[in-house]
Amino acid sequence: MYLIVWLVLMIVFLMVESQTVTMVSLWFGAGALAALIAALCGAELWLQIVLFFAVSIVLLASLRPLARKYFTPKITKTNVDSVIGTTGLVTAPIDNVTAQGQVKLGAMEWSARSTSGAPIEAGTLVKVDKIEGVKAFVSPVQVDAPV
Repeated sequence: MYLIVWLVLMIVFLMVESQTVTMVSLWFGAGALAALIAALCGAELWLQIVLFFAVSIVLLASLRPLARKYFTPKITKTNVDSVIGTTGLVTAPIDNVTAQGQVKLGAMEWSARSTSGAPIEAGTLVKVDKIEGVKAFVSPVQVDAPV
């Protein structure tokens, strides 16, 4: 009887892990396997339950951080991330309603939109607030006039 329960639990945990890839259910699947082996050897139910929890918790605590370190993909910042916060010059008027506008950032021209939604005239200095796809979202830079 308990053999089937442990086998079903192991399969369920492994199926959940295959769908979520969180590296949590995997260790409970291993705990269910340990309990299944104990049941096959004729161990009492209390020992099967203790083995299930002990193996699951020990594996979770010891191997999950290691597995996450080696199996979680590293997010590498791109050159686009370095554009955020820089200033540029509006080369074509920015109008979010008509989906038009261009800004020169360094040596490159970018399609631009206003972060606030307000139109920005050509020749205005702007700061890049964020990048979405190939569009730079910008806001005008306050330029202090000389006294």
